Formats: sequence, C-alpha cells, structure tokens
Amino acid sequence: MMTNLFSIFDPSTNIFNLSLNWMSTLIGIMFIPMSFWLIPNRHMILWNTIINKLHNEFKILIGNNKTNGTTIVFISLFTLIIFNNFLGIFPYIFTSTSHLTMSLSISLPLWLTFMIYGWLNNNEHMFSHLIPQGTPKILMSFMVLIETISNIIRPGTLAVRLTANMIAGHLLLTLLSSTGINMPLIMVNFLIFIQILLLTLESAVAIIQSYVISVLSTLYSSEVN
Repeated sequence: MMTNLFSIFDPSTNIFNLSLNWMSTLIGIMFIPMSFWLIPNRHMILWNTIINKLHNEFKILIGNNKTNGTTIVFISLFTLIIFNNFLGIFPYIFTSTSHLTMSLSISLPLWLTFMIYGWLNNNEHMFSHLIPQGTPKILMSFMVLIETISNIIRPGTLAVRLTANMIAGHLLLTLLSSTGINMPLIMVNFLIFIQILLLTLESAVAIIQSYVISVLSTLYSSEVN
C-alpha cells in the first residue's frame, strides 16, 4: 500500500544503489523496430516528414543567421522529450520527464548557453531586450527589473511546465484506477472507458508538451541573435 500518492514517481528500483529506473531514457531504443534502422519503411517516412516539418518551422523562428544546422539541436530536443513522454505511458516504465532532475537538466544548460552566447557577442541587443519599445522613461528601471526576473525564471518555467503536465495525467490515471477495486462490474466497464479516454489525452499531452518545449527553446535562442 502506498504511503504517498507521489511515490509512484519515485525512482526506487536500484541495484548497488544505482537508480535503474533512469535507464528508461536509453532502453526505449529497444522498442523501435529493427527495420526502422535498416530499410525505408512507413515508420521512417513518417518520422522524416515530421523532422522536415519541424526543420522548416524552426528555421523560420530562428531567422536568417550565420549559424547553420541550429535546428538539429531543437529537433533532437523534441525527439528526446516525446520519446520519454510516450515511454512513460506504458505500464511499469519510469517516466523520466516527470522529474525536475530530467527537465531541468534539459532546460538549464540550453538557457545558460543562450545567455552566455548573447552577452558575449550581442551586448547591445541583449540590453535592448530589457526595455520594451515605447516604455515611458519613468517606468524604465521598473521594466528592467521585470524583464530580468522573467528572463531568469525561464529555465524553471520550461522544466515545471513539462514536469507538471506529465505528473498531472499520471496522477489522475492512478487515482481513478485505485477506486476500481470497490466498484460494481458495470461501473468498472465505465471506468475502463474513461481510462482509455484519459490515455488518449495523455498521448496528446506527450506530443504537445514536447512541441511546446522545443518551440519555446527556439524562440529563446532567436532573441540572442
């Protein structure tokens, strides 16, 4: 019996004090069919289509700059997050993206890289972002403080957004499934139907959240160019 509802997210499986649950970020490669790596097939065509769409969209968001191949970083970010989000939907597989350890490890280095690059190469451009155009002189110092705080909390908001959305869906599925023990058979059938709908919603959230994180990261990178 669970002593804490959030214990379903604890990485408790370990051997020699090594948290094996975090291996779920790597062992998911085994779920991909071998034919995906060897010959052109429907999986490969679908994934290449998604990558091309993302590349074109990220290229527009980043804008015309001298850095070629930047979209590969954000496409890889999208792939990593959506891969782990979908793995977490399967039973008995640890959802690594539901932990701030994973999400902060993704968002914080990206944000630090953007900030270091921007302040070293485009000082005036970075200072101009602290004061929005058309701000009255009396509010300039106040706007600098607000923009600085909003800039600092960006990696936290990216991480919390991903973590909270993944935790919310899993918690709701766990709460509803725990009530099915004392239900009559008719209500259990209705509960299974509701669980299927929630699972479909969770699949949509897994796609949307990975897309939102990658798009926001692309927008943040475009501000430092």
